[in-house]
Amino acid sequence: MEKEDLIKLLQAVKSGDISTQKAAEKLEVLPYSEIGYATIDHQRQLRRGFPEVVFGPGKTSVQIIGILEELRKGGGNVLVTRIKDIQAQEVVEKTKNTTYHPEANALTMIQRPWQNLGRGSIAVVCAGTSDLPVAREAVLTAEIMGNKVELVVDVGVAGIHRILSKRALLDRSTVIVVVAGMEGALASVVGGMTARPVIAVPTSIGYGVSFSGVSALLTMLNSCASGVTVTNIDNGFGAGYAAALINRRREKENSYNE
Repeated sequence: MEKEDLIKLLQAVKSGDISTQKAAEKLEVLPYSEIGYATIDHQRQLRRGFPEVVFGPGKTSVQIIGILEELRKGGGNVLVTRIKDIQAQEVVEKTKNTTYHPEANALTMIQRPWQNLGRGSIAVVCAGTSDLPVAREAVLTAEIMGNKVELVVDVGVAGIHRILSKRALLDRSTVIVVVAGMEGALASVVGGMTARPVIAVPTSIGYGVSFSGVSALLTMLNSCASGVTVTNIDNGFGAGYAAALINRRREKENSYNE
């Protein structure tokens, strides 16, 4: 249940349009529900502004379907991350309103129309085409959480003039996500170009001594550009989520408040 729905429900009880018994029935599932292999947190949307996100790896298709059907009761839009083609198709075939996004290795269940909840836009800057799956995960996460996102692709430091030409786009963004593998230097470059907060995402893209992303991670952690914050390797979801929280309007600005 979204906060807007809860406020409407309380207003309906106050006005007498709905009985307290009916209201209690609607609120019964709010804390959590147990389905054997998972305990679904139905209050997360009220606390964080977005429902519980489903991490795909390690779960069977049947388990993901069961979790989605339980989350459906909350009425919000739901995101499943790191889900692969075959498993995703099985889930899509057996659940309503679900779409697979192969470029992000993610699946969405859309029950509400998109609503812009951001103060501005989020820029996701991708160093190389090989980093795109992680960047797309960040984009999809931020978008489903109600944000306008601009994706900039293939602007790594090997051709630094490419990112320099995007200065206006960076400056009009509220927050910037930088996704880069190899040596991961792009985050420092972007961090030194703009006053916007930068969330750096190291990817596992690179040759031997890149150590599957550790090299990029260490470069980003040691950035001399102030205001650069670093996520875990390949964690586009975490970066997109953090960017959405930074960009979110204050609650008093949201439409459901009087």
